[in-house]
Amino acid sequence: MAVKLRLRRMGKKKQPIYKVVAADSRAPRDGKFIEAIGTYHPKSNPARVEIDEDRALYWLNVGAQPTDTVKNLLREKGITLRRELAKQGLSDEDIDKKMSEWYTAKGIVPQETVKKVEKAVDSDQNNVNNTEVKSDDNAEVKGTASAESGE
Repeated sequence: MAVKLRLRRMGKKKQPIYKVVAADSRAPRDGKFIEAIGTYHPKSNPARVEIDEDRALYWLNVGAQPTDTVKNLLREKGITLRRELAKQGLSDEDIDKKMSEWYTAKGIVPQETVKKVEKAVDSDQNNVNNTEVKSDDNAEVKGTASAESGE
């Protein structure tokens, strides 16, 4: 069985969204797949690519062949560079250092950093929402109490 990393089309007509999947090369484009490893949103400005780096590296290391488009997406995210550095026998620290240099040269924020920031923002918004709800509840209680005393 030959495994390919390729795109699986989803979304509405004229509004494509693609899943990056590992699939048997004989399976149809939108058919059965082994594992979904990411998404690609070409219509957003700029195009948004989210790929699970660990799973992509796993599939590449076990012999999966990416299609031309997926190869470009992996190159854009720096996954192919990380794989080449690992093949050269560099340590994890050296790979991380070279990858951070590459990210800064390209002006890209790594997905791990984005996820950490999103989690921090979500937790801050939850804290703000909780305090706002509490203050709104108190205001409603005070308002109802004053309305009852006025009657």
